[in-house]
Amino acid sequence: MKRIVMLMGLCALLCHIGCKSAKEEKEGDTKLLVTSPLKMDTTITSEYVCQIRSMRNIELRAQEKGYLQGIFVDEGQFVKKGQLLFKIMPTLYEAEQQRAEAEVNIAEIEVQNTKPLADKNVVSKNELAMAQAKLVKAKAELALAKAHLAFTDIKAPFDGLVDLLHLKLGSLVEEGELLTTLSDNNKMWVYFNVSEPEYLAYKAQANTGKKLEVNLITADKQQFKYPGVVETIESEFNNETGNIAFRATFPNTEGLLRHGETGTILIKRPIKDALIIPQKATLEIMDKKYVYVVGKDNVVKLRPISIAAEIPDLYVIKDGIADGDKILLEGLRKVKNDDKIAYEYEEPKTVLSHLILASE
Repeated sequence: MKRIVMLMGLCALLCHIGCKSAKEEKEGDTKLLVTSPLKMDTTITSEYVCQIRSMRNIELRAQEKGYLQGIFVDEGQFVKKGQLLFKIMPTLYEAEQQRAEAEVNIAEIEVQNTKPLADKNVVSKNELAMAQAKLVKAKAELALAKAHLAFTDIKAPFDGLVDLLHLKLGSLVEEGELLTTLSDNNKMWVYFNVSEPEYLAYKAQANTGKKLEVNLITADKQQFKYPGVVETIESEFNNETGNIAFRATFPNTEGLLRHGETGTILIKRPIKDALIIPQKATLEIMDKKYVYVVGKDNVVKLRPISIAAEIPDLYVIKDGIADGDKILLEGLRKVKNDDKIAYEYEEPKTVLSHLILASE
């Protein structure tokens, strides 16, 4: 019986020693990679979906009723200011002008005949004044008739591109009916929405007297060759989105941009003494970001962080950690809060250089 008890005790001791040795061997073999945040000056690029608009984009409508007698442009054609675009049949308005001209001639003759008589007191001064008033009225009606006739010629009010033609030759045109639209694309206005914090950052820069320069990415993912400048901000924030609209002006001398296009605005913002960590060093729990911070006793503590900006593969940290902290870089899913770990430390510059090479 004693021999059996001794054998059982010996087995238990050997098992304890064996398990302890296996655990120590596992801890020794499993060394996790640890690094620190890197403090440096950097530039972040923010992207905004944008709408591209012509500086002047207007509707050309008929100012008189009639048949469309002439169309002198084609869709997409560039026209010069004052160029004739459409002509509405002017027969009726020519007749009105001729009648008005005749009325003016009659009134002039009446004034010419009445004035000598009034000078000799044959007729009263009031009769002369009445004749002169009739002449003024006839001239006003003539001017109105000339205006109506002139409205049958629709001319370009500025240099621009003609859009879709809404009516065909010979169509009956109603007063106010849309004929086409005209766009001045010499400069383009690009609208995009920014958040309140970004607006405040812009205003801080604007107070220095320097205008914000932006770049445009077109729908084919190419950067537009000319930069733009933010010149205008809307007066109010959108209460539903918390955003406010900015307007940037871009030169368009080559005519690449057209009214109605979409794109992406890029804004570069320098950050001094930014605290940067790799994105892979973070965990996301309930829409919040966390890192494991390694203490002096090699125990990891889960700590929440706030993100100031995002760069490819990197985060710029707003708060939660300091530049001297050690954070777990790999094996985040292998540990739990308050675990004691063995680790190898890698310099943050080396870590970042590996990320840059991998992205390339």
